[in-house]
Amino acid sequence: MNVLSYNRCIETNNNRVLRGETPSAEDIRAMAQADAIILPQGCRESLYFAARRACRHVFPDYDAFFAFPDKTGQAALFRKMGVPHPQTLAFGSVSHYSGISLPFAYPFVFKFGWGGEGNNVFLIQSAAELHQCLVKAADYESQGKRGFLVQEYIASGGRSLRVAVIGRDFYPYWRCAADGGFYTNLARGAVIDYESFPRRQQQAVAVLRDFCGATGINLAGFDFLFADQGSSRIPLFLEINFCFRCRGLGGVDMYHRYLEKAVKGWLAEIREKRHGSLCLDMGAEDAIQ
Repeated sequence: MNVLSYNRCIETNNNRVLRGETPSAEDIRAMAQADAIILPQGCRESLYFAARRACRHVFPDYDAFFAFPDKTGQAALFRKMGVPHPQTLAFGSVSHYSGISLPFAYPFVFKFGWGGEGNNVFLIQSAAELHQCLVKAADYESQGKRGFLVQEYIASGGRSLRVAVIGRDFYPYWRCAADGGFYTNLARGAVIDYESFPRRQQQAVAVLRDFCGATGINLAGFDFLFADQGSSRIPLFLEINFCFRCRGLGGVDMYHRYLEKAVKGWLAEIREKRHGSLCLDMGAEDAIQ
């Protein structure tokens, strides 16, 4: 089987490096000859769709990534899939927000459509703080960067659950704010907890397994919240991080091991399907003869 890899972490019988922003004619020819293509995490849209057009089997599956871009797109994806998530309103511009009556009170969360590690995410506790974010949004718009959302605040006891999806495997761990505060990002001082609330971890993995089965997502870090009050403590989908850090997985080396395992499993499934199809074709020929 001819496996083409653009991922420097995965060595195959045919490795290439994308030179430039779009695939070259030589890249396109190599893709057309491949039985399977492995792409880097967070690859360019041009590379992904060139691979998808040329080859039936592409890892990772980023269809949802590009169909529902940034945080505003993810909110739309959660609504489409009917999964539980904090109540969210998305806006394409500040003018779209004008005159809107929000269905939730202070505090609530204001997020720009881009950014990571808690950047461009704000807990809004007053009209003055909201005004500051809207001014910032207008400034971003003048730079050509548009889109933000406001979201119901879920008091979660200063912890969020990250579940890394790598192939068909799921790796959950808690991220806990050191001061029990709002931001549970490791870059902001949160600590990792693998052991607490194992049943909640299992709940999140179970709903995520169904979600990924329906969307095809096989490489991403999902964030969940569990409300610390109320009788219905179900996992709430918060965000999808298609480019996620690997500290909670044990570091870069462990991530590479998990990724290699996932790719080997994915290729084995392709070989099995190809073998099954070949057997069916041979059986049909025997029947005709």
